[in-house]
Amino acid sequence: MNPVKSIDLQATPGHLIRRAQQIAVSIFSEQLTSADITPVQFAILNALLESPGIDQVSLAKRVAFDPATSGSVIGRLEAKGWVVRQADPNDRRRKLLVVTNSGVHALGQVQEDVARIQEKILSPLTSSEQSQFVHLLSRLVQGHQAE
Repeated sequence: MNPVKSIDLQATPGHLIRRAQQIAVSIFSEQLTSADITPVQFAILNALLESPGIDQVSLAKRVAFDPATSGSVIGRLEAKGWVVRQADPNDRRRKLLVVTNSGVHALGQVQEDVARIQEKILSPLTSSEQSQFVHLLSRLVQGHQAE
């Protein structure tokens, strides 16, 4: 029987993607500590700005979060006064989500910072590498979403 050898995690995509995600969240949190917004909250607010009046299940799919996670995040956004749930006029049991004026203001306050955060995340790469990396990462995600 062959002895088990360790895997070089620095050469495995799963480990590297996890580390990159940790780095991205760390940079986001470090840069936006005073804004009181998390990356998930930002993603949800941004998606709601694009699609006001979307329901929670559709929103969860759009931002690729499970409904339970998105539900708790929406609850925190409601508590901040950034999101409201409104009854669907066609189905009173269904709740539609809308960003409040306060939520739009909060989102506007951090958009330039978020753009700078993206630049910082990619800063170890050349401009050409940044474009290629984002393109390949997008293809990877889209390829697995189709499964």
